Amino acid sequence: MTKNKTTLEVIAPTVEEAIEKGLEQLGVERKDVEVEVLDEGKRNLFRFASKQARIKLTILDASLETNKAAEAEEEIATVENDEDLSFEEMFEAETSSNMTEPANLDLTDVEEVVKETVLELLEKMDVQAGVSVQKVYQEDEEREVIYVNIEGSDLSFLIGRRAETLNALQYITSLMVNKKLNQWIPLQLDIQNFRHRREIELQKLARRMAEQVISTGRRQCLEPMPANERRIIHMELRKNNLVYTESIGEEPNRKICIYPAE
Repeated sequence: MTKNKTTLEVIAPTVEEAIEKGLEQLGVERKDVEVEVLDEGKRNLFRFASKQARIKLTILDASLETNKAAEAEEEIATVENDEDLSFEEMFEAETSSNMTEPANLDLTDVEEVVKETVLELLEKMDVQAGVSVQKVYQEDEEREVIYVNIEGSDLSFLIGRRAETLNALQYITSLMVNKKLNQWIPLQLDIQNFRHRREIELQKLARRMAEQVISTGRRQCLEPMPANERRIIHMELRKNNLVYTESIGEEPNRKICIYPAE
């Protein structure tokens, strides 16, 4: 019986980035795989990914399909199939295929549409707050996004438990902006820099728990958290060769466990 070859599908802003990401995850070199471009993706004038590139890598030599590669493939499936994709990636996967060819939009126009949309939503909720909009570069995603921060007094109710309200507000904002511009615009909505502060807290938590796992040799499981927060933990520890992470359980109680590397 012919042995099935290890394959991996990868989504990234460009084909080259997807290839590099896949090679790193499989632990092989470019010459060791066959690359099939499933979707070249699309970008608009300002490097926003109106549609992400998607490729499939197939390991050519069966002898290269080591336990490490198999474990990497299993971990990638755990991280990327559903629960630990960022909000932008999940929403983009659902909507980008329905977008028309992107227009050459001016960045100022994009920022104005985003700001007007957020202010419109706040007005409907009878919330008095200021809105700032800027383009920022996300290093972990290796792309630029429109970052929106809402400032005001006592806005914690807009964040909600486990940031559920904030994520819902971001989803609605993305839908409205998407419809107005008829193209995908990566967007992150924040309340009084909550996401940034939370990201720093989670990164510190990940490093601290990893140290405990290394010193005790026993796994440590974190409290349940939403997908975007679990992804921060995964990203923070992915280059730590002494531990590995895995998401377990079902929503809304899905959580990350950190294990000592064998």
